[in-house]
Amino acid sequence: MRPSLLLLIVGCLFFGCAGLSAAAEQDSCFTCHEKGLFQDQVVHEPVKSGKCSICHNPHAARYKGLLRFEKGKLCYTCHQEKAESFTKGIVHEPINLHECTACHEPHAASGKGLVARDLKARCLACHGPREENDKIIPGLAEKYKHTHQPYLEGECGACHQPHNSVRPMLLVQAPDELCGSCHAEGELQAKHTGYPGTLRGCLTCHNPHGSDRPALIRNVLHEPYEQGCDSCHEQSSGRVSVEKCGECHAEAFGEMLASHTHLTRRDGNACVNCHSPHAGDEQRLLRARQKQVCAACHRESINKYKNSAFKHGKNIDNCVDCHHQHGGNDMAMLKGNGLEVCALCHENQGKFTHPVGPEVPDPRTGRMITCITCHNPMGTDYPYNLILDGKQQLCVQCHKEY
Repeated sequence: MRPSLLLLIVGCLFFGCAGLSAAAEQDSCFTCHEKGLFQDQVVHEPVKSGKCSICHNPHAARYKGLLRFEKGKLCYTCHQEKAESFTKGIVHEPINLHECTACHEPHAASGKGLVARDLKARCLACHGPREENDKIIPGLAEKYKHTHQPYLEGECGACHQPHNSVRPMLLVQAPDELCGSCHAEGELQAKHTGYPGTLRGCLTCHNPHGSDRPALIRNVLHEPYEQGCDSCHEQSSGRVSVEKCGECHAEAFGEMLASHTHLTRRDGNACVNCHSPHAGDEQRLLRARQKQVCAACHRESINKYKNSAFKHGKNIDNCVDCHHQHGGNDMAMLKGNGLEVCALCHENQGKFTHPVGPEVPDPRTGRMITCITCHNPMGTDYPYNLILDGKQQLCVQCHKEY
């Protein structure tokens, strides 16, 4: 038989089977998997076309669910344009972790884009209260005594971008502009009698999700705010100086006079970069969750380490476990030198490890060897947060004779 004829016959057999394979493939899958679970108003195209094997290997696979690739990496085999656009700006953590199914159903859903039916419940799975290191970390409640209407109706997307944004907290607009898109300026001005100038800084008083107080006023009020504006604001300019804050918060003000401090290189009152001057959701009156507050200035550092293979456990979110909030005399405002700060948690640190301390100088710099000489707790590509491969590459930085 001629080779060309043989190739034609094989080709016909192959493509003929391929034409039947989609229906036959799906029928085979549904002998075990209930068909109704894969049907809804919006059906994922591979499911609709009966091509389950686009995502799943029918025989064996490395990943749960017999998936061909891990998590969102599988989604990006078709949605490559999304992979590129989702790297810009501030990225939602599920996107960063390739956890597309945290929000999207993989087979069928009632909403456009295969968004889960109860999206708010999905959001609260991450943003609600959670237990961490035997402590309850506060988070968003399902509803409040006074709940913002969009939040009550589960319309998280009315204010937040789901994937990434150029703005903190993934907001679709700057906070005051976003509030103004629903609340008319004249209406708001009438409710803020005596407010000096144009209304601004809505979130310094109001919780955009809900509160126990009417008008969504945050639950914890700054004591001077309760007494009246004149207790802090200058009558001539309306401004509040850092020194004014220091009259009540002498301890914090003293910390900011350290050699490394959050007081420097900031315009205006440095305190309000992190704290709300009027009301907050907890006693420190932070503008947002701790990591979000820190990220407002330190986004570049967070982005640098967020995809590291090895991080300092979950404590990477608790900046103040290792760093002073206001100021300190050690580099990076650490709570002690490169030994003392680690010893806050690692009680046996230095007792059975590589020699460390003042009597063990680094031959490259002359400074003492500490934990952070070899480890970077923020994140690295090597086990134990080593800054280089510990098998040899790290050691020969000092021990060149080997």
